[in-house]
Amino acid sequence: MCKKAVAIMLSSLLLLSPHQALGEEDEESQTLAEETGSALLMEVDTGNVLYQKDEHNPLPPASMTKIMTMLLIMDDVANEEISLDETVTTSERAASMGGSQIFLETGEEMTVREMLKAIAIASGNDASVAMAEHISGSEETFVERMNEKAEELGLEDTTFHNSNGLPADGHESSAYDLSVMARELLQKHEEITSFTGVYDDYLRQGTDDEFWLVNTNRLLKFFDGMDGLKTGFTDESKYGLTATAKRDDMRLVAVVMGSETPKTRNADISELLNYGFANYRVEPMFEEGAAVTSVPVEKGVQDAVVGRLDDKVSMLYGKQDSSDDITENIELESLQAPVEEGEVIGTFQLLHDGDTVIESNIIAGETVESASWWHLFKRSTLRIIGVEPDPEDTISDGEN
Repeated sequence: MCKKAVAIMLSSLLLLSPHQALGEEDEESQTLAEETGSALLMEVDTGNVLYQKDEHNPLPPASMTKIMTMLLIMDDVANEEISLDETVTTSERAASMGGSQIFLETGEEMTVREMLKAIAIASGNDASVAMAEHISGSEETFVERMNEKAEELGLEDTTFHNSNGLPADGHESSAYDLSVMARELLQKHEEITSFTGVYDDYLRQGTDDEFWLVNTNRLLKFFDGMDGLKTGFTDESKYGLTATAKRDDMRLVAVVMGSETPKTRNADISELLNYGFANYRVEPMFEEGAAVTSVPVEKGVQDAVVGRLDDKVSMLYGKQDSSDDITENIELESLQAPVEEGEVIGTFQLLHDGDTVIESNIIAGETVESASWWHLFKRSTLRIIGVEPDPEDTISDGEN
């Protein structure tokens, strides 16, 4: 299909291209995460990396594996493949998991909501396996899906062998990959923070087996704006944390892997997040679904379709930066009916000095059916005689 480009100048505040790292030349950032094996700081809306240290070094992620497990659970809830209120039955295998657990019994039933609590708050290895089996029939099949999702997200440092992060040969990820998983989870399902942001809760309430859940992320009580996401620890992995916090319009994700102590891990995470909030700010520009253009449609019951943004568009900039001119570039496909609602029909870009800063798909805001020959004839005739066709006139093939 041929394309046309429309460039419009607008004034805004610029930083850099998505996923471009900041802070490498920043004197303040040189002291961040000094005692941590690898680390990364990312702004969620734009995907800009604000700080990185050995971010592609594959290491055991331990229970930070559960970020992917929660992502797939939330995907299925959003797609109505499962519901938060349906019942999950614990298998003998799920009940046998060691490490962090809620001591599920074979045959015990809990809702998906309760299992998510167990995973997000108490890092329940047994609950993770129970959910994997519930969704995919077996943990092995669920793990295949985890690896497929990792490939879809472009994660080159990640290989999963289980759903909970218990030690396994070749089970690994990186600070960069964990930040991308976390960003996907938070962008698509920010409601996950209603689980991950809870410091303590209860399961089996009102029974003799009542179980007190205490979040393994102690920073929830002390760091302003923190509402997730997942800790990790094994003897092999040492201490890790993928954390997220939101202040005003900006949400950050910080990852540390390989810390010697939980105190060091928490200090490094706090320093990374404080650095981000102190030095950067996000300016929302367009909400997801915002109408940005009208696209002509040939041989349709309508002459055009509204093009809407498939993603939220925000700009990240340094607090000391001055305003710069940004170029808005819209590239549109040449459309012929039928056009389906949600179909990708173009690309929206913000550019600075020719470099893409932000990019989002433009999708069709509604379905446009193919017009009948009579509809096309009538529309052409009306235009010949100088009468603009009624946009509500959608005569179909059977209405001659």
